[in-house]
Amino acid sequence: MSTSASPTSLQAGAAGPPPQSTSGARPALAAVLLGFFTIMVDAMIVNVALPSIGRGFDSGMTGLQWVIDGYTLAFAAFLLSAGAVSDRIGARQAFACGLGLFVAASAICAMAPNLGVLVAARLVQGAGAAVVVPSSLALLRETFPDPAARAKAIALWGVGGSVGAAAGPVAGGLLTLMDWRMIFFVNLPVGAVALVLLKRAQRSTRQEVPFDWTGQVAAVAAMGALTYAVIEAGADGFGAGPVLVAFVVAIVTAVVYLVAQARGRHPMTPLPLLRSRTMSLSVAIGFALNVGFYGMIFLLGLYLQQVHGLSALATGVAFLPMTVLTSFMGPVAARLATRFGARMPVITGQCLMAMVALPAGAPAWLSVVLMVPVGAGGAMAVTALTALLLEKMPAERAGVASGVLNAARQLGGALAVAVFGALVADRAGFVSGLHTSLLIAAAAVAVSLVAAVLLRTQVPHQVPATAAEAGPRLLER
Repeated sequence: MSTSASPTSLQAGAAGPPPQSTSGARPALAAVLLGFFTIMVDAMIVNVALPSIGRGFDSGMTGLQWVIDGYTLAFAAFLLSAGAVSDRIGARQAFACGLGLFVAASAICAMAPNLGVLVAARLVQGAGAAVVVPSSLALLRETFPDPAARAKAIALWGVGGSVGAAAGPVAGGLLTLMDWRMIFFVNLPVGAVALVLLKRAQRSTRQEVPFDWTGQVAAVAAMGALTYAVIEAGADGFGAGPVLVAFVVAIVTAVVYLVAQARGRHPMTPLPLLRSRTMSLSVAIGFALNVGFYGMIFLLGLYLQQVHGLSALATGVAFLPMTVLTSFMGPVAARLATRFGARMPVITGQCLMAMVALPAGAPAWLSVVLMVPVGAGGAMAVTALTALLLEKMPAERAGVASGVLNAARQLGGALAVAVFGALVADRAGFVSGLHTSLLIAAAAVAVSLVAAVLLRTQVPHQVPATAAEAGPRLLER
């Protein structure tokens, strides 16, 4: 799912409402855990159901790409300003709005009469999820003012996300055996319980936080147009009229976004931040990591079912070793970074991801084995990368830096699905396209190794306690 704000982003705006009573804190924590759990389950559950969705709507690869990318793009684009929204209307209110939007969109997904409605609802889901993640952490920040209690709450938040990510593929396989629509219906009762619990939490205070409307609209347009161009180019060719128009729109809106950040009074991503060496290198690394991770998840879910003929349930079980191990990589990366510096686990994780290659005619069990280093390496690298970035950024820029990093990661995942989906669109050439895609993903991660080497870090340095929980955010979408 993913994406996503970092707990350290809560350093900004520390002066919040008074601490909640115990009677209000426990329901707030339960609501946050259920909400984040639901988001994380949804991040992994859909990939397993893609072949069934394709058969249900008689859709080709382009349609399936949009089922994934609609969500990812909205998540990435709105994540840039979700923190400001949370501060502006209050953490509890923002969490309720985001989760309510996510649940309502899930209901529409489940009842979608055609693919167009499903993709539109997935866009809304992504927007809701983008608000849920930072507001959930902001709600924990104000609910637990004591650092020790807050650390425990955030640790539980991370565990809830890990459990959701690990359960997603298996749950997707089980539910798809009944009907793929059940993977969206399951969000309704869990989300409803979370919203009921949230009513017992104290209302959050609002802050006068400016909103960068021009930057937000331009970011959505630029990301959407670029992804549309890449996806449609796979079906119609790069010379097609709509594809060329989309590329032009992407370029123009990207320029508008940069101008808005340079000249706007309240930019979402101030350009001095983007000119930071640590920031720019971290963005490049995060982008490449998600190209490899989400590209592989998308491809292998299809490969196991379309080439090896596995059922949706068997495919979900096949993902389990990777997702379970990924859940434990945050603390491992934190220990390595404490002893050797954050750059060491970043580089180690990248090496694990880049070395994976799937031989022609590989059996299904080998595909399962090769998923493990990709997931483990990615989680290790993202955890340490997040810690390193937040250590180097000023406290007042931590939230913005986290949002930019995670937006870049989600965009990497979206473009990976767009490019790789085009390469495997022809079923007769699926295996060939799969190998080409994996080579591209490995090359992207390998090139990002150069950026990791250029990162500067102190050895040893202490990773913030909350960064140890960053592993689950590899899967956030």
